[in-house]
Amino acid sequence: MCQHERSHSVGGHLRKLNGAIVMLSAEELTGQVDSHVISDPCCRPTVRLQASVFAAFKAMQTAAQEAGLALDIASGFRDFARQQSIWNRKFSGAAPLYDSEGARLDPAQLAVGEKVEAIMTWSALPGASRHHWGTDLDVFDPRPFSSGDLSLQLLPEEYDEGGPCHELALWLYQHAADFGFYFPYRQYRGGVAAEPWHLSHYTQAQQAQQQLTTAVLSNALAQHDVAGKDYVLSRLTELKERFIDNVCPPTTNAGEDGWLFG
Repeated sequence: MCQHERSHSVGGHLRKLNGAIVMLSAEELTGQVDSHVISDPCCRPTVRLQASVFAAFKAMQTAAQEAGLALDIASGFRDFARQQSIWNRKFSGAAPLYDSEGARLDPAQLAVGEKVEAIMTWSALPGASRHHWGTDLDVFDPRPFSSGDLSLQLLPEEYDEGGPCHELALWLYQHAADFGFYFPYRQYRGGVAAEPWHLSHYTQAQQAQQQLTTAVLSNALAQHDVAGKDYVLSRLTELKERFIDNVCPPTTNAGEDGWLFG
């Protein structure tokens, strides 16, 4: 297991791991470059994170293995271009839109603002994804999918009771904080839908979130062809407050805010 220290608590729960907090450039922060992330043999070569986040993940991965579980990363760093492609496909109707409860929406019946809000419920605005930072990762138990009979969809029911990743989700909810991680989308809070697969490395992500100002985000958006950009820029302050800054606080106690995924 990688060595880590349990120094002062963060938010009363999370421990700060060894390693300096990384200050990202505006381009790194918005996913326009990838100079802040690396790959590691513990995962597929396409999975990239900040080096200190990988160190924390590997310690957690080893602990999960010792508990009889398997832990892998479905997605780590995602660049601006990839997020832009997801966004534009959803805005154009080439990919489906859903409401906060997962019901499919008809894009032809939605005004521009309604479409933007529907997209941001499930997919980040390009330049504003936490996956740009190299601090956030989507995790899963690879064993139920190894035969090829099941395909990981990253849906809440896969992590609910009876789902293939439920046992891992429960273990992570109790132990992820020991390695510096928390669930920013543990519950739906009126912005992004609940994501029981999404972990964030607190100290590094907190720094990045503080750096991501409206001005930094606006400048990044202005340089790219993002569908609905005029509307987004005109409402950027309120959209940022609702969908980008509105995350769950760190906790390791299932009774504090409930275990309400889905």
